[in-house]
Amino acid sequence: MNGPEIIPILGDQLTRTLPSLRGRTKDGSVILMMEVWDETTYVKHHKQKIALILSAMRHFARELENDGWQVDYIRLDDPDNTGSFTAEVKRAAQRHQPSALHVTEASEWRVQQMIDAWGDDLDCPVHIHEDDRFIASKQDFRDWADGRTSLRMEYFYRDMRRKTGILLDDEGGPEGGEWNYDKENRAKPDSDLSPEWREGFEPDELTRDVINLVAERFADHFGSLERFRWAVTRNQAEQAAEPFFTDYLADFGNYQDAMLHGQDQLYHSLLSPEINLGLLDSLALCRRAEEEYHAGNSPLNAVEGFIRQILGWREYVRGFYWLQMPELQTSNALNAQRALPEFYWTGQTSMRCLADCIRSTFENAHAHHIQRLMILGNFALLIGVSPPAVQDWYLAVYADAYEWVELPNVSAMVLFADGGALASKPYAASANYINKMSDYCGSCTYSPHQKTGDKACPFNSLYWHFMHRHREALESNQRIGRVYSNWDRMDAPRRQEYLETANQFLATLKPASAGWARAS
Repeated sequence: MNGPEIIPILGDQLTRTLPSLRGRTKDGSVILMMEVWDETTYVKHHKQKIALILSAMRHFARELENDGWQVDYIRLDDPDNTGSFTAEVKRAAQRHQPSALHVTEASEWRVQQMIDAWGDDLDCPVHIHEDDRFIASKQDFRDWADGRTSLRMEYFYRDMRRKTGILLDDEGGPEGGEWNYDKENRAKPDSDLSPEWREGFEPDELTRDVINLVAERFADHFGSLERFRWAVTRNQAEQAAEPFFTDYLADFGNYQDAMLHGQDQLYHSLLSPEINLGLLDSLALCRRAEEEYHAGNSPLNAVEGFIRQILGWREYVRGFYWLQMPELQTSNALNAQRALPEFYWTGQTSMRCLADCIRSTFENAHAHHIQRLMILGNFALLIGVSPPAVQDWYLAVYADAYEWVELPNVSAMVLFADGGALASKPYAASANYINKMSDYCGSCTYSPHQKTGDKACPFNSLYWHFMHRHREALESNQRIGRVYSNWDRMDAPRRQEYLETANQFLATLKPASAGWARAS
């Protein structure tokens, strides 16, 4: 074949400096972009998530065309669309008779397996370029992890700070004398805390076309399209970032872990979907936050907390994902087997915290990290939902969810399914934590102060039920072993009362059908 070079660009690779684009020429290349059915339905993604990705892809394609690139764009409703990446790449090769194919490695394991096989399917060389949009390469993380008995994010994060020079003092130590100000990110919010709602972006004609397509083709998927206001171009994403740094970052530190009923944004950046699409540069965002600190506009606990989420956690989970795959997909150290409760899809539960988090997820394709971890995840952990069911749910419902970031967070962080390679302990908590960090409990059907009985918050009895049934696995854990001393100090009737209350509640849970998460 002696035609142009083909450059496939995937939906989360919307970056003009993509490695596969560098070195290519506009007159000797065809950019291939594909909207395929398989990727929209391998889990039944939130309607807003599908609309965001498709709209951002179409806007990116238009920008490339305006810049002089030839773009071969396959739309979802194209009658000849085969529905899969591999089949569309083969069709493109038949159309263009390429001299070579250049692709940037995929962010997800299953897609990379497809790409790795393309060389056997095509009659041209296939060049797979390393994705250098992350600060740490896969090899960097493997080198860091090699020989370590503990893969704690905190130590990786410190190395990333040293590597980039971000928030270091003149002697190369951490700004302010501490590497991590997490303890200063836990202020309980006042009930009247009400930061101004960020409206986002009114959909343009191209986005409206996509929204109409999604409403028609994916009517049975979770989520609402009414509040779709996501940034779908790099310019919009940068516009969304600026007010966060100037107006919200200063308070983000104190209220990073706080939760308020009906307050779906608070002081969070809401930028993770655009970062994961490739529309924003993560290192540039960290440096922008650092500027606010040095200018005296935002305190250290806020700036460090934001940077830790990106330079620490985001980079860490990506490295952890590729280090642990594919075994991480099937890990189930606690042998959790329960079906996901149906209310995760319907929101119909009397537990006010869960209902509000699911409502926000339905309306916005978003809930912040503590809602995901300590409300939705904590509940799934305590009742013992099987990891695949929880993984499918998180992957489906959030606009920023791709397997590389979702799977470590859910399997290892939320469910402790990897047995502790990522987290030092299960993130299990009773109602006391929720009551401390939110206003959810005040008007709830259940009382956080009541430990057992019909009116007791289910988190209280479920916590002890979880600890009791996993004693053999967890008692030796230094961070939670003392919990069992408290359990043992209770008299036998009191322990039995906790277990009976939990069992009675568990018997009321209606399981979700498989059709909620995956297309049949």
